[in-house]
Amino acid sequence: MKLHVGCGSKIFPGWTNLDIDDLPNVDIIDDARTLSKVLDGSCEIIYACHIFEHLGRHEVENVLQVWNKKLVKNGILRLAVPDFEKTITWYQKTSKLEDLLGLLIGGQKTNFDFHKMIFDKKYLSSILIKNGFSDIQEWDWRKVDHGHIDDYSQAYLPHMDKENGLLMSLNIEAKKIN
Repeated sequence: MKLHVGCGSKIFPGWTNLDIDDLPNVDIIDDARTLSKVLDGSCEIIYACHIFEHLGRHEVENVLQVWNKKLVKNGILRLAVPDFEKTITWYQKTSKLEDLLGLLIGGQKTNFDFHKMIFDKKYLSSILIKNGFSDIQEWDWRKVDHGHIDDYSQAYLPHMDKENGLLMSLNIEAKKIN
């Protein structure tokens, strides 16, 4: 199974699309923190785009452990989160806090749309290693099978300037250690 966790309205054909909200075309309605409706060892890949930051700082490691259990041997966890380092870079360059509010605190349109955590590459890599993952590397949205679907892994500033802008998403994938 290729599991798209926290899919919202971004439905990936050929994937199992999971969200906590009952939305059109969602395959499984479940909580990303527990994945109670997903069998252990059933996923070859889990993709979570800009949902990991919605977890509290004391939840992220437990969720990584849950997701690890759902992956097959050598399964891939692919994450996209707001990149705190790029947020600082953009603010230092422009002093435009309004450009960064969504990345820092979420859209705040629903009860689940609040950010509780921040990540940079060093910190995210360290907690992935601590929770049973290895071979950590950045991934390019242009080179994945779902890259044709515009999601927050393609978040740039200035907005939508994918040619000259600064990618504001930290796109990391890691392999489950056996």
